[in-house]
Amino acid sequence: MKSAPDWISQPDTPYLLIDEAQLKSNISYLKQRVESLGSHLRPHLKTLRTLEAAEYLLDNKNAPGTVSTLAEAEAYAKAGYTDLLYAVGIAPAKLRRVAALRQQGINLHVLLDNMTQAEAVIDFAAEFGQDFSVFIEIDSDDHRGGIKPQAPQLITIAKALGSHFTGLMTHAGGSYICNTEQGLKNFAKQECDAVRMARDKLKTAGIRCAITSVGSTPTAHFGEDFSDISEVRAGVYTTFDLVMKNIGVCDFSDIAMSVVTTVIGHNKEKNWLLTDSGWMALSRDRGTAGQRQDFGYGQVCRTDGSVLSDLCVNSTSQEHGVIELNDAYPLEDFPVGDQLRILPNHACATAAMHPVYHLLMSDGSHNTWQRITGW
Repeated sequence: MKSAPDWISQPDTPYLLIDEAQLKSNISYLKQRVESLGSHLRPHLKTLRTLEAAEYLLDNKNAPGTVSTLAEAEAYAKAGYTDLLYAVGIAPAKLRRVAALRQQGINLHVLLDNMTQAEAVIDFAAEFGQDFSVFIEIDSDDHRGGIKPQAPQLITIAKALGSHFTGLMTHAGGSYICNTEQGLKNFAKQECDAVRMARDKLKTAGIRCAITSVGSTPTAHFGEDFSDISEVRAGVYTTFDLVMKNIGVCDFSDIAMSVVTTVIGHNKEKNWLLTDSGWMALSRDRGTAGQRQDFGYGQVCRTDGSVLSDLCVNSTSQEHGVIELNDAYPLEDFPVGDQLRILPNHACATAAMHPVYHLLMSDGSHNTWQRITGW
């Protein structure tokens, strides 16, 4: 383990730290993997949500990307990115913002899974002479939204959309319950099979489906054949997190995000450390609570990144974290003023708590990125 550079102790804590070398390694690995299996990545930009991160994820300004808010789409469009999938079901009231971007030459795709949304698109297009690009969401695992691939409304909606219909999208969010290699492979196949079935139904009905889009970080890492799938989406793979570690997608050493925190006090009677990183810094996400190992509000590490086994942030209030020490870690090993790094349960949620990210660059130097905010 390399020692931490001196500058890491200088920014006020708590702050978000990203390891650029590991970030680049994570991005490169999945890109090569997906392409070797016959498809292409459409990276999800929502985890880091910065213009700087897009430069690592997208090969050029015309490369496909995914966003989860129109604020992201507007910011990336302003920066010159032209092919963006807004991968949240479209609210009819937001079509005006979508249209404004498309009128600027941005190929912004929207997502829907019901006739009410489709009619809103059709009516807006007719009233304002606007073209849209629409993906229909397919439910591949009973996880959340979407249309079952065999459901008759798939054909009904696609026909109604006419020239606005572009493709099919599914997200195997249910893969997050897995923790075995075979289970993840099965979810990846199920995800691909669902859009294949839907695409074949459309073809039989005489409807062309130009794009099939699948993806989640677990299935992107465990899928075995993407050769007839247009694109694979993933987001949290850029930095990974403890949920992904529990699933079996990564190890501690792959996690490129942490929150740097300072020890601000001791509770000697309870053998607790008090830190200045509460849920406002770590988020309230407790995604590991139902997994094979519960990491509380985050795994505790030294500032050089070395993991302190069996130490986590056990509880939080708004600005305080509590780390309950065990016999392996004497209280005096963590003096007031000592700094620690906390690995996040859910990288997207933790990143959302920080308007500025601090970057440990590959050469040891310091950089900062500004987060895109809003919806």
